[in-house]
Amino acid sequence: MTTSTKPYLIRALYEWCTDNNQTPHIVAWVNEHTRVPMQYVRENEIVLNIGPTASHNLNIDNDWISFSARFGGVAHDIWIPVGHVVSLFARESGEGMGFEVEPYEPSDKEQPEQETENKQETDTPAKSGKVLKFVK
Repeated sequence: MTTSTKPYLIRALYEWCTDNNQTPHIVAWVNEHTRVPMQYVRENEIVLNIGPTASHNLNIDNDWISFSARFGGVAHDIWIPVGHVVSLFARESGEGMGFEVEPYEPSDKEQPEQETENKQETDTPAKSGKVLKFVK
């Protein structure tokens, strides 16, 4: 099976943003497999600044995006399946790329331990009828 191009494109867009002094942000679809502060989730999505000054220990591997960030002065560990990334864009210019959501399905690989506050039933974007907007 071929590896997805999505994590490679996300890493490249992140590097492009930082090389051009722009602030990379991601939009992620949130469900029970996503660890984010739920009070910032709107319509099953969250927008996160992943720039070097906002995220600590950012890791974008082929399966997960993880980092630590402060929300209202409180540190949170963030875990997002790469398939849940809806888009990555530069805050200053809006340039970036949109992606198809690929809902995470646990396999033999362990997923990060989930906090109980993240347990909620959600629809995938396709089931909800939501139209995804792609940035230029």
